Amino acid sequence: MRGKQKRCFGAVLIIVAFALPVLAEDGQGWTFSGRFQGSSNSSGVVMKADPTVGYNFNGHFQTYMGVPFYMVNQSSSTPTSLSTLTSSGFINGIGNAYVGFRLGVENPTVNYTSTLEATAPTGDKAKGFSTGRATVDWTNSFSHKFESMTPFADVGMSNTVSDTSFFVRPFSSLGLVSHFDGGATFKIAPVVSVGALAYGVQASGQQRIFSKVKNSGSSAKPATSTQAKVNRVFETNSETVGSADLANDHGVSSWIAVRAGSNTDFQVGYTRSMGYDLNTLFWGVKFRFGS
Repeated sequence: MRGKQKRCFGAVLIIVAFALPVLAEDGQGWTFSGRFQGSSNSSGVVMKADPTVGYNFNGHFQTYMGVPFYMVNQSSSTPTSLSTLTSSGFINGIGNAYVGFRLGVENPTVNYTSTLEATAPTGDKAKGFSTGRATVDWTNSFSHKFESMTPFADVGMSNTVSDTSFFVRPFSSLGLVSHFDGGATFKIAPVVSVGALAYGVQASGQQRIFSKVKNSGSSAKPATSTQAKVNRVFETNSETVGSADLANDHGVSSWIAVRAGSNTDFQVGYTRSMGYDLNTLFWGVKFRFGS
């Protein structure tokens, strides 16, 4: 599995190396975007502000970087005694700084995007905003538009379970995982669309889970059989070490999105995690400027 991962990343780096010298004028220039999103469930409320600056070399290749900022309100059933807990009940802090490379190809058959993103451990491990280690995520996306419907699929591998637009996770993880999702969006009005997807995360080998909703202060503990069965060890331990079952997850999401002009999008939806037995309400607003 690890040898296959190295070969896949090697192939991506070769593609990036050939794409960098291509500086066509079409679509070239700086971009600035940002997303404020949140997820609310019985574990707590986790919100994330994520400003990003990027540069488009042409209509196909882009690089970008950013630093997210987290705001976490722990569930009332979870004790809060961190010295960093604010008077309003929120734990705040930056996450891991990241840099990414994106290669996109559009054609009448299928649109394809390959994204390679690496993070540095700039977040606070004690708050669960980092694993204390660098991470790498490689994701490949496919889509095709049929009038008002656009089916899509994403597949990738990483050494962490990353946040998504439909689930800001209540933990950070360290360990090899593959991830996928597939679904479709439907345009029901000029500025309104709805969407649905199914997703899955399949872990391999030892996993470490760092909770954003459980107090720090204790050393890493092995997961009990009951905790591992429902995967919600992040509600009981600040740090847990265990088997691949800790990070395995699958579920479904649905949402409605509204586009306010050409630069701003609003989204609200629901995610059902089967692996964590968790119901999550999520929301987000995204804006972008530039090329």
